[in-house]
Amino acid sequence: MLRAALWLTSLVFVPVGLFLYFLPPEVATLLTVSPLWLARVSGGLVLAWGLLLLAASGRPDALGAGALAGGNLLLVAALVPAVLRLGDTLPPAVRGAMLGFAGLLTVLAVLGLLGWPSASSRRDA
Repeated sequence: MLRAALWLTSLVFVPVGLFLYFLPPEVATLLTVSPLWLARVSGGLVLAWGLLLLAASGRPDALGAGALAGGNLLLVAALVPAVLRLGDTLPPAVRGAMLGFAGLLTVLAVLGLLGWPSASSRRDA
């Protein structure tokens, strides 16, 4: 289950990171992202995080599970208050997509915690 949670989370972060890194200026104005270099830097970080999770899915361990859950929950904790505060200024589709993204990350974090390697599986490895 931990391997699947890592894999699915990386499949979320890699496209989002690429999208933010190559964010077209028209979309940036729709999302009210300014300055544009900030979106590119955050896209690079999200892409790197996704690739790290993809690499960790090859041999999941307790560190990978902790990184998955911690990273996802920190991102949710940063995303949800911002969406709720800017809710009226965001288009409804964007607000729904961002809340859905936060929900998906929460579910994947819980899956990662449920798949936490037991002490006996760590000894066998």
